Amino acid sequence: MTRIEISKEYLHFAAAHFTLFSATEREHLHGHNFQVTLDVDAPVGDDGLTFDYNILKNAVKALCDELDEQVLMPRHSPYVTIEQDEQYTYVVFAGERIPFLPRDLTLLPVRNVTVEELSHYLLAQLRARTDIKPLDIRRITLRCSSGEGQWATAHWSSVQGLEPLPKEGTA
Repeated sequence: MTRIEISKEYLHFAAAHFTLFSATEREHLHGHNFQVTLDVDAPVGDDGLTFDYNILKNAVKALCDELDEQVLMPRHSPYVTIEQDEQYTYVVFAGERIPFLPRDLTLLPVRNVTVEELSHYLLAQLRARTDIKPLDIRRITLRCSSGEGQWATAHWSSVQGLEPLPKEGTA
């Protein structure tokens, strides 16, 4: 078994969000330059390779690109509702009806847009990709940072007794 560590500068996305603290308190809308890193454990094959790392790098880059330059909002928060009209998508929180152009807004299947939730969301998205499923990966550790020194980590393992992949929408 070998651990492959993937930590490339280009595995990042810039996005805006606000953290929800309660039904009445939230942060101001602001942005981060999020960084994503990945460790995978896999057996080394007879050819001396685990697999082509480019598959993972390209997959994580594609996930980052989907979130880049977006306002990220939670679809599963008990404190937020989403409304739409012909022009805007509205995020409604504590009586505030905040308008966004649909092209600028990404609604995520999470409860809150935090690095904790983003790490689990990104891991679930990575595991669901058809180009990743055939790889003989035994464990994945995905880290998401919202700034230097502030990381959250999500794990998946195919080995019994280790943390399982969270069900979609329960990140």
